[in-house]
Amino acid sequence: MMTHHVHDRQMAWFKSIEDIHNRLLQKGGELALQVDVTATPKHSDGAIFVQTVADYPLVEAISQNIVKHPVLPDAESRAKLVERQSIKYTEKYADYLDLGVIEWRKAYAEHEKLEKKAVLFVMTDNTQSCDEVAEYLENHYPDLKDAVLVIHTNKSGEISEARSSKKQAELEKLRKQANTIDSLESPYKAIVSVLMLKEGWDVKNVTTIVGLRAFIAKPNILPEQTLGRGLRLMYSGDLEETVSVIGTDAFMEFVESIKSEGVELERQSMGSGTKPKAPLVIEVDKTNVNKDIDALDIEIPILTRRIYREYRNLGDLDVTHLDFTPVSYQTYGEDELREIVFKDMTTGAVTHTTVMDSNGIADYRSVIGYFAETVRKDLRLVSGYDVLYGKVKNFVQNQLFGETIALEDPNTLRNLSELRATKTVMETFKYAINDLTIQDRGEAELSETRRAQDARPFMVKEQEYLVPQKSVFNRITGDSHFELEFAAFLENCPDVVSYVKNDFSLHFKLDYINADGDVANYYPDFLVKLTDERLIVIETKGREDLDVPLKMQRLSQWCEDVNTVSPKSIYDFVYVDQENFDVYRPETFQQLLEGFTEYRI
Repeated sequence: MMTHHVHDRQMAWFKSIEDIHNRLLQKGGELALQVDVTATPKHSDGAIFVQTVADYPLVEAISQNIVKHPVLPDAESRAKLVERQSIKYTEKYADYLDLGVIEWRKAYAEHEKLEKKAVLFVMTDNTQSCDEVAEYLENHYPDLKDAVLVIHTNKSGEISEARSSKKQAELEKLRKQANTIDSLESPYKAIVSVLMLKEGWDVKNVTTIVGLRAFIAKPNILPEQTLGRGLRLMYSGDLEETVSVIGTDAFMEFVESIKSEGVELERQSMGSGTKPKAPLVIEVDKTNVNKDIDALDIEIPILTRRIYREYRNLGDLDVTHLDFTPVSYQTYGEDELREIVFKDMTTGAVTHTTVMDSNGIADYRSVIGYFAETVRKDLRLVSGYDVLYGKVKNFVQNQLFGETIALEDPNTLRNLSELRATKTVMETFKYAINDLTIQDRGEAELSETRRAQDARPFMVKEQEYLVPQKSVFNRITGDSHFELEFAAFLENCPDVVSYVKNDFSLHFKLDYINADGDVANYYPDFLVKLTDERLIVIETKGREDLDVPLKMQRLSQWCEDVNTVSPKSIYDFVYVDQENFDVYRPETFQQLLEGFTEYRI
């Protein structure tokens, strides 16, 4: 049975599980295992539960971008915050609330471009303070008017039912409002509650936490739980998201105690005039009065795919005519045959284990099935497992070792677990299946035309960028510094009207067959519009890789196809390698075309 933080015998959850167990005992059964899944398997003093089987520390989750990175104000920013001498709670902490709103507003403006709502979370020390802070926020900040959700909790940290005369339906409505605040349909932009909130929490969009607890007594809560209110990620991918954490000295000291777990907290300047704590937003620069977006726009023709798989050909695979080098069949001792482990060819991680039964017989079927399913998944075949299983079984039994072997023999499975045998099976079938099933239609049609100026905003991780004058976008980022150098070159070319970096929002990609013989997608780096109205697709490379010739061959083919189906514009391409670019340094784009002719002749 899977549970969440119900180890406490006083909790209703625990008593319910205990009741289920006792009822099963009466029927001759029992609960075999209760697994408690929690982000904080610790007591309030930081001691880990003795029942803990495995712990995934917060420091690892942060470093691996599984959660947001907490960011604290630097010393200069914190020096500007003063606890005022006032008996009125909101007057005392006005500086902290103001800085929190400033940081939240900056984050809100950035995330709004991607149709996401940034949420402000304020922690107070009691329910009376909650009401006072909510009133203060709504009356002092117009954008928070009628947009603050107050959550009262009881002493145990649950949403309080004794705090008011709300009926059960109203309490459930409050819980729903809290867990749907991320939605643009929700009117709420801020939550105010006491720190010890323990309710289930699915909010992902908290970007700013303001802690106003005085912590005169030792808090009955962990810093992980405090930060956890804002650690859930808003976006998928490898973005480094952040949550700004602001608060009283006592609150910050409490939060910083998490450093004992190895978590390094980043400090940045905060307040007016500082950058928003959010990944970079790349968007069409429509508010820039110095740009003529229509003149800078580039139309991108999207063609139908040429490369496709013909799944029904899989049955034609002849395992007696596959191209491979047979593997030598080895004999192993009995102690080497008890447990047979299969590892990933790239990472070395254990992927499959089989153990002999009491009669010394290992099940070859699970190993053959493992090979067949891995090949199917790696090639993204939607079906064909049954056909593959038979083909792999035949190949292993009669071809792989250059002789017919007994599949039931434990030595066979031990041989199959060796890297050379595993690699031979996987790669032989992948190459053969790709060669058999991948087809080229021989032609392409115009599917649609996309305009660069219609691209939706998107986020990238914090990195260096160029502010362009000849692009519809507000920023140009690159996968390498060389791409930014090349963008600067395009800015200075007199014969370049405009250009775009081919980012995810444009989604301009070409299907091709890569060096492994598999179907892959290729995203060219730049599209450039010249003064003579030619459109040039550019691939830049810092160093050569095996796929470059294949990509360039496909790009050349794409230019031929698009010039055939859309003759109103002339498309061409050029490959620019960093080594030669650094040596010859062309001053115009025409010089670039004349000097960089690789793959074009």
